[in-house]
Amino acid sequence: MSNINNDETMPIPVKKDNDEGDFNMDETMPISPKSVDGGFLDETMSLNVVKVKENLPPDPVSQTGDELPLPPGDNSPDTEPVRKPRRFVWILGGVLLAVLLAAVGGLFGYQAAIQMRWKAQQDQIAMIGTTQYQLGAADLEAGRYEMARRRFEYIIQIDPSFPGAAEKLTEVMLKMAMISTPTPVVEAGPAPTPTPDLRGAEAIFNQAVQVYRGQDWEATIATLDRLRDEDITYRTLEVDGMYYMALRFRGIKKIVQDGNLEGGMYDLSQAERYGPVDSQAEQYRTWARYYMTGSSFWEIDWPKVIDYFYQVYAALPNLRDGSGWTAMERYRQASIAYGNQLVEMGEYCMARDQFRNALSLGADEILAPTATAVQLICEPPTPTPAPATPTPTATVPTVYP
Repeated sequence: MSNINNDETMPIPVKKDNDEGDFNMDETMPISPKSVDGGFLDETMSLNVVKVKENLPPDPVSQTGDELPLPPGDNSPDTEPVRKPRRFVWILGGVLLAVLLAAVGGLFGYQAAIQMRWKAQQDQIAMIGTTQYQLGAADLEAGRYEMARRRFEYIIQIDPSFPGAAEKLTEVMLKMAMISTPTPVVEAGPAPTPTPDLRGAEAIFNQAVQVYRGQDWEATIATLDRLRDEDITYRTLEVDGMYYMALRFRGIKKIVQDGNLEGGMYDLSQAERYGPVDSQAEQYRTWARYYMTGSSFWEIDWPKVIDYFYQVYAALPNLRDGSGWTAMERYRQASIAYGNQLVEMGEYCMARDQFRNALSLGADEILAPTATAVQLICEPPTPTPAPATPTPTATVPTVYP
């Protein structure tokens, strides 16, 4: 016999006398590690479990999609899979933080934008006012008085506190008043006349200039009247200009300070004989007219009285007439009277509104009880439900067997 390598031989099982025909698999000898499917077996295996991979039938478990068998050496069914880190919470937190930061940044940005816009608007108003002031001064110097008046009125409209605008407007109005009244032409007589003595007229004129500069409008007008009686042709343009300004300012003073509404309106109408009245003087004349119109409906038509005096009260609350009643007091008294009239008509909610208007201008101990009663009628308080009394329940004794 040829020599056989014992490491590669497999012993043949021997049947003993007491065996019943089965081989004793426990007496088989292990085989040496061999290459199986291009790899090596890490453990000794019995011959009855060694199979060639390519000769195995398809695994029905893998075809059905069920759980695959555990790999060799990992036979523990309790092994937990490796958990992936939960990044969703961190992503959501980052998104919320970004939104919060964006909102805060937007709020601060909005406030900064508002401040920048306001500053830019003020700068623009100052730049426009400066430009119009320079152009108006040039128009005044060149004799374009109408254009200069429009420019200075526009400056006062956009910025009433612009330095020098009101003074320039007054100067323009004075120039326009001097031009609007032509100097009368004295027809030459056939025979020469002696030169008149103008020393009296000149003295009166200088006196008028002094009181005019002192803003004593009553004295200015009285002195100019004396000058016209002395010599109607003496320095007509200057006299007409002083007449215009004195009548304008005296009319406003009568309306605002003296309570002489009719006299103030008359002075402004007289000033229009020498030149157009500016927008400020026209507003004072309008409020005086509203006051007088509202007074004409007193105790006749309370809604109209309230309507007129509300407009005057909003602009000049202390405007008054000869009676001494201010526009605010007229509006308050008219609201009370109209409220009482509405109470008699059964219009309690409308009366409540009128009483509220009156009380908003000052406390009134006489009106307060009536206003409270009308308020309760118009809006009665909601009754508070009484707490329910708990119903006593009988205790049923427990019966034991």
